[in-house]
Amino acid sequence: MRLEYTTIAWNAVEMIISIGLGIAARSLALVAFGLDTMIELFASGVVVWHLRHPGRDSDHVTARALRLVAVAFAVLAVVVGTGAIWALATSSAPDESPWGIAYLAVTVAVMLSLGLAKRATGKKLDSEPLTAEARMSVLDAALALGVLIGLGANVLFGWWWADPVAALLVAVAALNEARENLEEARELAE
Repeated sequence: MRLEYTTIAWNAVEMIISIGLGIAARSLALVAFGLDTMIELFASGVVVWHLRHPGRDSDHVTARALRLVAVAFAVLAVVVGTGAIWALATSSAPDESPWGIAYLAVTVAVMLSLGLAKRATGKKLDSEPLTAEARMSVLDAALALGVLIGLGANVLFGWWWADPVAALLVAVAALNEARENLEEARELAE
């Protein structure tokens, strides 16, 4: 539970800071990163619900939690993918954002650490929803890294397109996670 509450606290701050820095730098990627954090907050809430549910060992309850996490992954893919396509279509280049770059570097480390710790805990507890949500934390770290690389490539080389391309790769990975979680939920429901 501590890992989930830490994730929720970090993501609440991440959402506010990322959106604020994104607006200041006119960076669609930073704003989209902050908006996708709302989806991650939902997924963390699902895991807290599952872990506290008296019937959490029931296949029915676990399947429901997996379906909800799958929906969160799918929404994440749509939000990130739509933002990336829009940025590519409009040639939207962000301003330089040293604070955004610094914050994203910290976010990569924090979310990767949380994701790996939640995955290990999820396996120990045999909690499929926690393990699935751990993958979302790792994807958040990957998205932060993609945005970080994109902002850095824009500053260093003028490659405005690097950020949305990285975001598209994360969107594809999120869609794959949604599909896998739905398959796991279907297997449990049978």
